[in-house]
Amino acid sequence: MTDSDLQYHVGLSGSLIEGARYVLMPGDPDRVPVLAAAFDHSRPLGQSREYRSALAYAKDVPTPVLILSTGIGAPSAAIAIEELARLGVRYFLRVGTTGAIQQHVAPGDLVISEASVRLEGTSSHYAPVEYPAVASIDMIRALREAACALGVPHHSGMTCSSDSFWPGQERRDSFSAYVPRRFQGTLEEWRRLNVLSYEMENSALFVVCRALALEAASVCAVVACRWQGEAVSHDAYAKAKHDLARVAREAVRRHATRAVEPIGGHG
Repeated sequence: MTDSDLQYHVGLSGSLIEGARYVLMPGDPDRVPVLAAAFDHSRPLGQSREYRSALAYAKDVPTPVLILSTGIGAPSAAIAIEELARLGVRYFLRVGTTGAIQQHVAPGDLVISEASVRLEGTSSHYAPVEYPAVASIDMIRALREAACALGVPHHSGMTCSSDSFWPGQERRDSFSAYVPRRFQGTLEEWRRLNVLSYEMENSALFVVCRALALEAASVCAVVACRWQGEAVSHDAYAKAKHDLARVAREAVRRHATRAVEPIGGHG
């Protein structure tokens, strides 16, 4: 492939990503160098809109690993998936942050999402509401093994993806402090249904990738405990960011040693 395949939004081409099959997808562009530092060496590729990118290399991973920020929310994540799939990327790992709603999930812990409540709209453009938002079993396994091997506190289960940071997550520290009736009481409902945490991208990531015969998973650091309050803890992320990067890198290594191509007709 040549630079004639340069993708409009992410600003990347096949030659730039050097045949990368895996991508780590943080939201915040400033997390790209943090993730890159977990590898043997890396080089920045550039930035287009919210999409900051780098290519990372490790002796024990067979191909370069792309790192690409996606900004906040499902639409920009779906755009990245579409454009990277055109370039040959097949394995998508979200590496982000989340707010816990279960009391046994502590600040700084990691949450590995097995599946996600579809409280966002992007995924409905790819599949009907009955279509489940489920992560790749093989990638979940690699994440669990990585976290266990590295001794990183983690939890694995259901998460909830909201299109909004405030009302959809029943936060009352917004400008108006108002939560529409459809979201009042939902935090407690999801808690009782054993959902671990809120975030804003997982369900779209899982649905879009499944619909396109790609594989996806998500691991997020807990930066807020909603049963304690609504504030986001920067200290919690500072504590967890290196664990998050180490687990992501080790999960890619483990998955790559036994990976087979995703099932489907999308080459």
